[in-house]
Amino acid sequence: MSEHNNAGYEKRDVDIKMLTIVGLLTVLFIVVSLIVLNEYFLIEKERVVYEEVLKPQSVSLQELHAREDSVLRGYHLIDTTKGIYSIPLDSAIELYLKENLSGK
Repeated sequence: MSEHNNAGYEKRDVDIKMLTIVGLLTVLFIVVSLIVLNEYFLIEKERVVYEEVLKPQSVSLQELHAREDSVLRGYHLIDTTKGIYSIPLDSAIELYLKENLSGK
């Protein structure tokens, strides 16, 4: 009989309750890990996009924008002999609209 007691295989049933708990905990751990990794990825992606794309502009680009703004928003004499002046864009639009409404 002692041979039958030590037959080399498990003689009791699998604990289904414990197996279910371990399985659910493993699935929960995997799901939480995926959510955390996804959030980390999104945060890092936003940081990289800011650093590479939305980062403050270079000095030369800022100077170019300042020159463009002065041309678009300032009064400048272009040709004294012909009487050609550069006026701000907003003023030019207003004058154009006034002239067209008055029929000139």
